[in-house]
Amino acid sequence: MFGNKKDSTEDNTLLEQVGTIIGPGAVIDGPLTTKDSTRIDGTIKGNVTVSGALIIGQEGKVVGTISALNVYVAGEVNGNITTSQGKIEISDTGKVIGDITCKGIIIDENAVFQGKCEMTGIDKNSAEVAKERAVADKESSDAAASSEEEAK
Repeated sequence: MFGNKKDSTEDNTLLEQVGTIIGPGAVIDGPLTTKDSTRIDGTIKGNVTVSGALIIGQEGKVVGTISALNVYVAGEVNGNITTSQGKIEISDTGKVIGDITCKGIIIDENAVFQGKCEMTGIDKNSAEVAKERAVADKESSDAAASSEEEAK
């Protein structure tokens, strides 16, 4: 209110990014479905379905199945997580007890993950991907070398 205009603009941008916030101390006993990106700092006892990203804060806890575009866990999840085309990140304070289905995953040191992980969208094995990268790197270095020769 009394701050400068730049600060209020930054606050509005943050609010637009996270459309739904479940505050600390709040307890929802039942499913939660939102179209916006959501941050949970309270407790949800039920399935969570989010069309955008889901952030579970350090005080946040979900007991149920989660489906979202991307999931960041700093709190606790007891249930399966599905982000078929997105990624899941479990921070060093995060705890996930359940199976994960995702395209990409990041697990920080000291994070807890007990379950199985199924990666989606994997059409090629790592050797094929490495070979393609090597060919692309060689082509780009060859192109750079020929450009240098032309410049001389």
